[in-house]
Amino acid sequence: MSLNLAENLQTKLIAYRRELHENPELGFQEYETTNRIRRWLEEAGITILDFPLETGLVAEVKGEQEGPTIALRADIDALPIEEQSGVEFSSKIKGVMHACGHDFHTSSIIGAAILLQARRSELKGTVRIIFQPAEEIAQGAVYVAEKGVLEGVSAIFGMHNKPDLPVGTIGVRSGALMASVDRFELDIIGVGGHAGIPNDAIDPIVISSQIVTAFQSIVSRNLSPFHNAVVSVTKLQSGNTWNVIPEKAELEGTVRTFQDETREVIAERMRMLAEGIAESYGARAEFRWFSGLPVVNNDERFTEIAAKAAEMAGYKSVEAKPIPAGEDFAFYQTKIPGYFVWMGVDGPKAWHHPAFQLNEDALDVAANYFAELAILALERKELYA
Repeated sequence: MSLNLAENLQTKLIAYRRELHENPELGFQEYETTNRIRRWLEEAGITILDFPLETGLVAEVKGEQEGPTIALRADIDALPIEEQSGVEFSSKIKGVMHACGHDFHTSSIIGAAILLQARRSELKGTVRIIFQPAEEIAQGAVYVAEKGVLEGVSAIFGMHNKPDLPVGTIGVRSGALMASVDRFELDIIGVGGHAGIPNDAIDPIVISSQIVTAFQSIVSRNLSPFHNAVVSVTKLQSGNTWNVIPEKAELEGTVRTFQDETREVIAERMRMLAEGIAESYGARAEFRWFSGLPVVNNDERFTEIAAKAAEMAGYKSVEAKPIPAGEDFAFYQTKIPGYFVWMGVDGPKAWHHPAFQLNEDALDVAANYFAELAILALERKELYA
C-alpha cells in the first residue's frame, strides 16, 4: 500500500460517509445510495458483479493467487427518525436518518475494498463485498441470498459499530453475539358489559393483566439460569370509554433469546399460559407467534483470525459482550459460516437515538481491519475444507 493511499483514504472515507449521512434512504429505497456506492467503487477500479438487485450491489476483488472466496458485508439503509445531532452534515431528508451508523459501515467497507485492491498480490483468493439493503426491516439478507450472492462463498464477515467501545477497539466473541428476534400477538376475547356491573361481563383487561404478569415468570421459572432471554409486552390496548368493560384486549410484544431451544420453550409456554389463564376466567385467547431473526452465532474457527487481524492492523481486540438486539447478518450464518464483530466508534448516544453520532477516526480503523481480516482469512484455506 502506498503512503499516498494511506494518507488520502481517511479523507475520502469521511467525505463518503458524510454524503451518505446527508442523503439517507429507507430499506429497499436505497437507489441513490446504491448509485453513490457504484460510482465510488468504479472510481477505485473495483469490479462490480452483475446480480439482479433492485437496491444494494456486490463487488469483488480477485487476488493474484487462486483460493477460496470469502465475503465482507455492509448494510446501507437508514431509519425513519428525525435527526437531532446538530452536525453540519445532518440529514437533508425529513424524518429519515442514519441513526444506526450504516453510513459508517458502508464507507468503511468501501475503504476495505480500496485497500484490498491495492494489496491484490497478497490475496490468496477472492473477496466478495456485499452492500446489503433493508437490514433495519430484517429483509435484506434473505433478499440478497435469494439472488445467489452467496453462491461459491466459503465464509462471510461483518460488523456493527459500537458507541460504547473506544476507537481502535474491536470486540470479538465465539458463539452467540446478538439475539434472535421474534414477535407475538395475543387477543383476549371476553364479554363486554357495564363497568358498574362487572359480574355480568368477562373483563379482558383483568385477564390480560394476569397474563402479562405470568409472562414475566417464564424466564425465571422455565429456563435454565445459564440461558438468556427477554420477554417484553410492549402493547396492551383495550376499551374506548370509562364506563364500559370492553369485549376484547390486544397485546403485542417481542421475545429475545440466544439459544434455539430457549426460543421454542418460550413460545410454547406463552401460548399455554395465555390460553390457560383466559380459560380459567371463561374467556378465549388467540396467540400468534411470528418468527423473526435468528441468533447472530459466530463460528469459533474464525475467532483467532478476528483477534489476530486487530493485532496485525495495530488495534486492540477485546471480548465482545452479547446484546439482545437483532441483526439480519444472522441469516447469512444459517447458510454459510460467518463472523460478526463490534467496531469501537466512541459515540455519545446509543443506536437509533436521534442524536446518534460517532468518531470518524474509526472509518480508517474499520477499513484497515477488514482488509487485514480478509487477507488472513484467505491464507487459512484449511478452515473451508
